[in-house]
Amino acid sequence: MQAFSHLLDSFIPEHYDLSLTLAREARTFHGTVSIKGYQKSSVDIPFHAKDLTITSATVDGKSVEYTHSEHDELRLAHALPGAHIVVLQFEGTITDAMHGMYPCYFEVDGVKKELLATQFESHHAREVFPCIDEPAAKATFDLTLTTEENVEVLGNMPVEWQRVEPEGLVTKFQSSPRMSSYLLAWVVGELQKKSATTKDGVEVNIWATHAQPAAALEFPLDIAVRSIEFYNDYFGTAYPLPKADHVALPDFSSGAMENWGLITYREMALLADPTTTSISSKQYIATVIAHELAHQWFGNLVTMQWWNDLWLNESFATLMEYLAVDAIHPEWNAWLDFASNETIGALRRDALDGVQSVQVEVNHPDEISTLFDPAIVYAKGARLLRMVQHFVGDDTFQQGLKHYFTEHAYGNTVGDDLWQALSDASGKDIVEMMNTWTSQPGFPVVQASLKDNRITLSQQQFFVGQHATSDRTWPVPLNASTDTAPILFTDKSVEFEYNSKAPFALNVGDTAHFITQYDETLYARLIGAARNGSLDMLGRIQLLDEATLLARGGKLSSAQLIPLLDAYRDETAEPVWNIIAIAISELKKFVQDDEAAERKLRQLTHTIARSKYLELGWNQKENETEEQTKLRSTIIGLTLYGEDEEAITKAKELYETTPLESLDAELRPLIISSVARYGDGSVVDELLEHYRSSQSAELKQDICIGITSTRIPAKIEQLLAVIKNPDIIKPQDVARWFVYLIRGRESNDASWRWLQENWGWIEDTFGGDKSYDDYPRYSASGLSTQQQLDEYIEFFQPLENVVALSRAIKLGIAEIEGKVELIARDKTAVIDALKKL
Repeated sequence: MQAFSHLLDSFIPEHYDLSLTLAREARTFHGTVSIKGYQKSSVDIPFHAKDLTITSATVDGKSVEYTHSEHDELRLAHALPGAHIVVLQFEGTITDAMHGMYPCYFEVDGVKKELLATQFESHHAREVFPCIDEPAAKATFDLTLTTEENVEVLGNMPVEWQRVEPEGLVTKFQSSPRMSSYLLAWVVGELQKKSATTKDGVEVNIWATHAQPAAALEFPLDIAVRSIEFYNDYFGTAYPLPKADHVALPDFSSGAMENWGLITYREMALLADPTTTSISSKQYIATVIAHELAHQWFGNLVTMQWWNDLWLNESFATLMEYLAVDAIHPEWNAWLDFASNETIGALRRDALDGVQSVQVEVNHPDEISTLFDPAIVYAKGARLLRMVQHFVGDDTFQQGLKHYFTEHAYGNTVGDDLWQALSDASGKDIVEMMNTWTSQPGFPVVQASLKDNRITLSQQQFFVGQHATSDRTWPVPLNASTDTAPILFTDKSVEFEYNSKAPFALNVGDTAHFITQYDETLYARLIGAARNGSLDMLGRIQLLDEATLLARGGKLSSAQLIPLLDAYRDETAEPVWNIIAIAISELKKFVQDDEAAERKLRQLTHTIARSKYLELGWNQKENETEEQTKLRSTIIGLTLYGEDEEAITKAKELYETTPLESLDAELRPLIISSVARYGDGSVVDELLEHYRSSQSAELKQDICIGITSTRIPAKIEQLLAVIKNPDIIKPQDVARWFVYLIRGRESNDASWRWLQENWGWIEDTFGGDKSYDDYPRYSASGLSTQQQLDEYIEFFQPLENVVALSRAIKLGIAEIEGKVELIARDKTAVIDALKKL
């Protein structure tokens, strides 16, 4: 591994004046950058520059010699420290890699078109211009772009002037505030927009290509305006720029990127066609917009000092997206979605031995891409922030944030700066409490037992699968259902009085990052409360979700999930039904090679869902709530898994009589899955053609979800072959296709074989992109046998020295080992329990 040093230690940039000429058709660009800054080194002036040809270099108007190493470092020979102006001229190439500057492809009325976009996070600005490409190297930017004519040219700031010159359309943007290089951005192409203004005068624009319906820009515009207004009030700090552009890109590796004032998105993460977009998709879009806008404060106005504090950006944006959406659409019950979306992923990932902590050391640039673990840096971090918000109280939390922004605006921070602001606001030692949580991987299971009217609690680290011995403890906010329990549990064990016959629960409200294992008496009381409806909705979610996790960790038998599910037979709430569906999925792994047991599981599922299926049917009813509409989708999905002949026939009938675009958006992926699973090969061909020709990102996703349910071996091979065809499946969507195929029972083996045979193509296509480590991670999610574990180790262990893959491979091994161990331990008990039904 190469030696790593911060170039900011040698040169501090203050201002960039960047002028670029973009030749889209030739796939080239050239430019000049004037960098005003302060040289600290007495040897040279360093910059990051990758795949650029430097044609001229001057310092204070005098030519200097330079070297350009293979480690992306450009060094100018200059031995005089002090204030200087460096001017560099350079050339570069526009490539299809979805970082740096790259083209996006789309069609309008059958005519192929392109636009140019940038993606500089985490360290890709250096691919477009020489700079100090580190988050702490904040500077102001003047940007001038020369482009082809008759296009929209967007940047972080409003346009200062624009004119046509012999070289093309020249656009000069207003000067930016101090910001990190990874937040600089531009988009150039034929675009449409919808605009509005916040009550504080911020111009908000939603941009998309003309391939998309104009009506699809209306919903995101409303969410964007209301999110900015919410954050202005909540943070007590005004949005710092005059405008906020949101651009839907046809090609984009991530979900979205928070470039300051110019946020870029995948089309499906921003656009909501009112005729084809589901409620679930609208809720997803709203959270993505709110997430990226939260970054305009957390990440942009105040930025982490270095990437080991990435959680300061992502964890806070994840927490704030739910706060904002809950304020804008309280009827959506965003915190219940948080419990089912973020909590489950965080706990399952965090239970693996070797998982990263929220705050993790970064010693090599290639490690940066591995930090974006959605279950840890996003979900767990957000859970920890939710925990401290609840611990200090929301008003105090807001006071601490306002102080944090006031003190650190346009600067950089580390985690302790945030904890100190909250400590000052609350009068509590948040620094010590939260450093324990962010620096340690994992979380505790708190074991609760009742004897002689006293409850004893003990804590230990919870693991799934093989693990090293751990004596870690955490300061746990118990949030108990009785005031006789301590507020903060800091020791290995504690005991307190409990005389009530009422159900006893810990982590009421699910605001802390731990799970509870209750003894038989306490557990029975909670199950009774779930059965009679006296346990609240979040409590019912927790009880079932934590049971599945405890089973994974060997704290209870997976067979115990079967009678527990019976307690939820009369459930009415859609978020709880989502967890019921997840619990049923937990049981599927035990019956894959036992047809009789699998039939019993399908029958159990059919029985559990039957009354709700008969109540809801297939058609939306007048005045039904959005929750009921979403619940119908979950119930029909369970009914189809239960192989209900009437439901299978109904799905086929709807597919054959209704255009795909006109199917109920909540049910469309289920309908497509059913016809792909039970239909012949012609259905797969038909769906693939729909996928190729559609301009709707949501419809494409629904087809991907559905078509990968085919059981026909030849069609599975056909789909795997199509993955590598960019004319049908864009590179940004390859991981989605792969994960659905490898998690499919019939397509699992073929998909795993495909990955091994095509690894060279994956490396060439995604190496250097932060999606690269998705492939060992997604592979592990679909593998569960000893043979597959052996093959995974044999294939991936030689790649463990690849920095960008190392962590994902180690965790992948741990995840598969956990499943192999679980199946060996609980399979017989689960099958016996099912056959007794």
